Amino acid sequence: MLCLLLIKHMFADYYLQTPKMLSGRGEYFHLGRAQHAAVHVVGSVVVFLVFGAPLLFILIIAALEWFIHFNIDYIKASYSDKKRLEPTQAAFWRAAGLDQLMHNLTYLAMVWAWVTFAAA
Repeated sequence: MLCLLLIKHMFADYYLQTPKMLSGRGEYFHLGRAQHAAVHVVGSVVVFLVFGAPLLFILIIAALEWFIHFNIDYIKASYSDKKRLEPTQAAFWRAAGLDQLMHNLTYLAMVWAWVTFAAA
């Protein structure tokens, strides 16, 4: 399950982002970020359906993932904008790395929740 969530993350974060999702990232109420988080949720729903998770569990985990992903991305974008970080700066890559770590820890928590509350 964790492997599938990580593969889903790679596609949702690096292949399925539209220009709208990538623009205005430092603005909190940003429709593009909401859409980006929704793409992640759709992928995770597919993973949990493959593993036979109950619908109520999927709905709860999907809502939590959307909220968490939306806010992790906002925090990283806001910080990067405030610091005017560029890919040539080490701080840019530290921020990107921390962002990815937080997403990976979210997936570990999701797998833990599935094992604890939903796995047969």
